[in-house]
Amino acid sequence: MKTRLTELLGIKYPIVLGAMAWVSMAPLVAAVSNAGGTGVIGTGTMSAEALRREITRTRELTQNPFGVNLQMGAPNTAEQARVIVDEKPDFVTIGGGDPRVYFDDFKQAGIKVIAVVPTLKMARRMEGIGADALVIEGMEAGGHIGQTTTMALMSMVLPEIKKTPVIVAGGFADGRGLAAALIMGASGIQMGTAFLLAQECEVNQAVKQLIMSSDDTATIMTGQTRNHGFRGIKNSFTESYMKKETSGATLSELMEMGFGRYKMGLLEGDIQNGSVAAGQIIGMMHEERTSKDIIESVMREAEDILLNAHQIV
Repeated sequence: MKTRLTELLGIKYPIVLGAMAWVSMAPLVAAVSNAGGTGVIGTGTMSAEALRREITRTRELTQNPFGVNLQMGAPNTAEQARVIVDEKPDFVTIGGGDPRVYFDDFKQAGIKVIAVVPTLKMARRMEGIGADALVIEGMEAGGHIGQTTTMALMSMVLPEIKKTPVIVAGGFADGRGLAAALIMGASGIQMGTAFLLAQECEVNQAVKQLIMSSDDTATIMTGQTRNHGFRGIKNSFTESYMKKETSGATLSELMEMGFGRYKMGLLEGDIQNGSVAAGQIIGMMHEERTSKDIIESVMREAEDILLNAHQIV
C-alpha cells in the first residue's frame, strides 16, 4: 500500500506504533518495523544513557526505519534531544508542548520531524513551520490525551492540512479503522493499545490478562479537570485519583500521587494500585498475537474494504 506516509518514511504499510513509555522498547519497536510498519521508542523520562542504549538495541534487531518519541514535558527533554541528534534515528515524534525549539537541530541532522497535535490550530502551526508529518490524536487513545474525539479531529483537520501527511491516532486496532482514516484523507494510523497484546510487548502478563478480560467500558479519563487528561483501565488507583481530583486537589498533588504508578502497573503487574494506560478500543482485544500477525490482519482487512468500496456507490 502506498500513501504519503509510506513514501515519507520508506515503509511498507501506513501503520505507526504509538510511543508508550516503558512499553515501546526495542523488541516491540523492531518487531513492528520488521513487519512493515514503523516502531517508535517511547522515551518517557528515560535517561540519556538509557535512550542511547535503546536506540542501539533497536538497530541490532531491525534494519528498517524506526523513530524516537520526545515528550516535551519530561524533565530531561534537552538531554534526550541531544542523544537523538547524535544517534540520528529515521524520525522523531514530538508532543506535550511546543517542539519548535528542536526543529532546526533535528532537521540539520537529517531527522524527519513528526509533530503530535491535539487541535486544528496546532496542526496549522506545525505545518506552517515545516513539520514533515503530523499525528492527530483523539481522546479515545490510551495515556496522555486531549479533549477532542478522533472523528471530530479527522473531520476538522484533514480537509485543512493539505501539504503535510497526517497520521490519525485514538481508537484504531483493525483494518476498518485504517480504511476509514484513509478514505477521510489521512496518510496512516497510529496504534498503541492494539500492540499491548503483541507477543513482543514486554508488559507484565497480568496486564495482558486484564486487557483480554476487559470490555468497552473498562477505561476512564482522569485529570480532565486539570487539563491533564490520561486514559487508563479503571482500578483502585483511578478510583482514589478521581476522588482526590474531584475534591479539589491541585495538579501538583495529583502528579505526585501518580508518580511511579505507570511502571508499577505495566511492568510490575500491580493492576489495582498501578496505572494501566489503555485506549477505549480495549473491548475488542482478546488474544495475544505477534506484531506481524496484527499488522498483516489490519492490512488484509483494510485492502479488502478499499477494493470493494465502489460497491457502496
